[in-house]
Amino acid sequence: MKFQKFLSLMLIGSLALTTTVTSCKKDDEETTPVVDNENYTLSGDITTNRTLKNTQAYTLKGYVYVKAGATLTIPAGTIIKSDVTEKGALIIEKGGKIMAEGTATNPIVFTSGMAAGSRKPGDWGGIILLGDAPTNRSTTPTIEGGVSRTYGGNNPNDNSGVMKYVRIEYAGIAAAPNSEINGLTFGGVGAGTTIENIMVTYGNDDAYEFFGGTVNCKNLIAYGTADDDYDFDFGFTGSITNAISLRDPSFVDAGDAGNGIEADNDGTGTNATPYTRPVLTNFTLVGPNNAAGTAANHNFANRWRRAVRFSLTKSILIGYQKGGFSLESDATAQAYKDGLSEFKNNLVHAVASTFRVGSDVTVMTGTDVETKATGEGNIKLTNAADANLVNPFNLSAPDFSPKAGSTAATNGWGAITGTDWTKGWTNWTPNVTVY
Repeated sequence: MKFQKFLSLMLIGSLALTTTVTSCKKDDEETTPVVDNENYTLSGDITTNRTLKNTQAYTLKGYVYVKAGATLTIPAGTIIKSDVTEKGALIIEKGGKIMAEGTATNPIVFTSGMAAGSRKPGDWGGIILLGDAPTNRSTTPTIEGGVSRTYGGNNPNDNSGVMKYVRIEYAGIAAAPNSEINGLTFGGVGAGTTIENIMVTYGNDDAYEFFGGTVNCKNLIAYGTADDDYDFDFGFTGSITNAISLRDPSFVDAGDAGNGIEADNDGTGTNATPYTRPVLTNFTLVGPNNAAGTAANHNFANRWRRAVRFSLTKSILIGYQKGGFSLESDATAQAYKDGLSEFKNNLVHAVASTFRVGSDVTVMTGTDVETKATGEGNIKLTNAADANLVNPFNLSAPDFSPKAGSTAATNGWGAITGTDWTKGWTNWTPNVTVY
């Protein structure tokens, strides 16, 4: 009995010792610090594949180039804040790629490095995508903005990567007069590229500018832009489906005119081919509507000029100060007159000159344009409220949905035709947000 008791005590002691050693080992493992060796600064050239983390914000310093053959991968929820002394810009060179795939509940955010309440348009540059798709330039063009990089080629299906659920805030620095970086710039970007659910907020130049290329985009938002919301040039032939513009009455480029859409075949209105001809469907463009304090340079909902061609259908244009649908240059007006351009099935309102032509147009009058437009399904509205949208002019909580039973709801016109795709990932008050 004594021996058995001794064995029992020895067994209990052994188990206790084992438990103690195991517990100590577990505690040691749990308290071992995890070292994060990630460099949370983006600067210079990215020459090999790099994948960011979403564990803390990155700082963008100066012009950062993703070189040909390299891919920059940005996971959902990543925040990238530009240094405001070394103003940043992210340039995806021809042959490089960006894979920035946020989600509706976890978007990717590019913003100013200033604190909440201190951010302002032009705090940093913006994002530039350069591809190998066609332009109408006879030589390989260089992108504007002081970047000194070329774009364009012969591959309409070129792939510069993916951008989904991305917000771009307070961008738009000017490298030189008439050579600015926009919120999101496309140079010869091909149809293999995916661009969906992007919001550009308080850009100091254009929100989106397309120089040639064939990329097809959907679900784009321009909010509080200084210059133009959607700008097309150099033979762009891609498309945009579902797009919104909301202008801030008090903010516009002091040296230029702010339009919902501005488009040219090129800067001098030549007949270079392919003609710039964006295919735009289901837009909602909301101007300042003569609100108190509206700045003088707010301009047209549509400004088609310099031999451009276009297609805009199933859209809503309301509240622009100086014009709704405007044609400039005889070549532009002739293409519309001949059916090479189309403007059909839209609701159109402007504070002044709903349908107009520029002083350089002789082949049509404003009355001719209105007659053709209203004969092709367009409806001229007396007041912006006649569009029957829920709350389109609210700068901090807009709702662009059509009211039940309205013309837009019945016909599926405007940017919101079913479920409101703007919900969840957008931010209409970014200057009060702590990132």
